[in-house]
Amino acid sequence: MSEFGKVAVLMGGPSSEREISLLSGNAVLAALKERGVDAHAFDPAERSLFELERDGFARAFIALHGRFGEDGTVQGALEVLGIPYTGSGVMASALAMDKWRTKLVWTASAIPTPRYRIVDAGADWWAIVAELGLPLIVKPAREGSTIGISKVARVDHDEMAIAYRAAAEHDDLVIVEEFIAGVELTVGVLGERALPLIRIEAPQGNYDYHNKYFSDETKYYCPCGIDAEVESAIQAQSLAAFRIVGCTGWGRLDLILKPGGDWTYLEVNTSPGMTGHSLVPMAARQAGMDFAELCVEILRGAHVG
Repeated sequence: MSEFGKVAVLMGGPSSEREISLLSGNAVLAALKERGVDAHAFDPAERSLFELERDGFARAFIALHGRFGEDGTVQGALEVLGIPYTGSGVMASALAMDKWRTKLVWTASAIPTPRYRIVDAGADWWAIVAELGLPLIVKPAREGSTIGISKVARVDHDEMAIAYRAAAEHDDLVIVEEFIAGVELTVGVLGERALPLIRIEAPQGNYDYHNKYFSDETKYYCPCGIDAEVESAIQAQSLAAFRIVGCTGWGRLDLILKPGGDWTYLEVNTSPGMTGHSLVPMAARQAGMDFAELCVEILRGAHVG
């Protein structure tokens, strides 16, 4: 593993997803060390990125989640330093972090995604409900890990305004999206291939922060159990949706398979979780790749620009 040189595993950071990033980063760090990589923890919230160049790091494995790690900012700094890094580049990272602008690109490219509206505090909630129906999902446009998200099923007690305020605490750009009932699926992308799909069943259908990272009640099925031809079609379109946003290296797309057989994409993640509950490692395992092998493969794809 000397081919990689000294590797920084970027973890932690200042975002609201710091806790999960530390879990991901430490798991990646242990896996790389297990395979003989000269890997070291590096927390940008505690150290200047310029120390990467000073201390002779040859590559960076980005295990940061959320803002300042997944939105193009760290990627841009690493490009200035000339240090190859894992995952998508500056433009794709910034675009994927912004769910609204991702939707604009997908819609223009005939990639299915739920109907939505961008809202502010003065929005006409009744008009939005009349247009999009109920239930509705209200969420910050530039957060991850389901942070700040509310599902609104009724509107007789100012629920929309309350949900808006909860989202606006995390981002001044808030999106209201129609709720799509169906089977919750996720597809990981590694290099030029889509990994096996995972079907997710969360308690009461609520795949929130707790159920995503800390609950043993959430069930994951891989193989996902859907028709093989449908799975292949989803994998093919997922690769297209990933590339249209400009993403490279690795990532994950979340989608809903509707009862009629169509599907619709919710978002793309350019730095997915790498914890014990994480989905890309689960799919990689189904494809015959253990966690350490996955980490090495991701690291091998590190690039500048």
